[in-house]
Amino acid sequence: MKYTEANLYTDAGSRGNPGLAGVGVVLTTTNNKSIAETSIFLGTTTNNAAEYMGLIHGLQIAQQHGISRIHIFMDSMLVVKHITGEYKVKNSRLQPLYNRVQDLLKLFGDGYTIEHIERAKNARADKLANEAMNRGY
Repeated sequence: MKYTEANLYTDAGSRGNPGLAGVGVVLTTTNNKSIAETSIFLGTTTNNAAEYMGLIHGLQIAQQHGISRIHIFMDSMLVVKHITGEYKVKNSRLQPLYNRVQDLLKLFGDGYTIEHIERAKNARADKLANEAMNRGY
């Protein structure tokens, strides 16, 4: 089945900062029916870079599924506030990741929303991110 609108839940982390990192991505319909999910080990990076990589992977997966309107949910307040423009990206290592996210967001012709949520509301993506980190050990 083809969907044009979806919810994207992403989470990431690193064990150490920097440390071994992983991301979890969950893409669902707006009625929370699963479309896709993945768990990706990133190697060694910082927690904030991992959060950006989770969002990048999630947006790429949504594009692969033909989604034209995306609702993004993350528990990384920093990334959400960067994307909404509330915070400026001051870290030079995060700037290229931010730019990549901006380029990907332009591909969603019907737009996007992004919202900060509590970790408890992001449990599946958190579990997938931890599975990815576990694979790195």
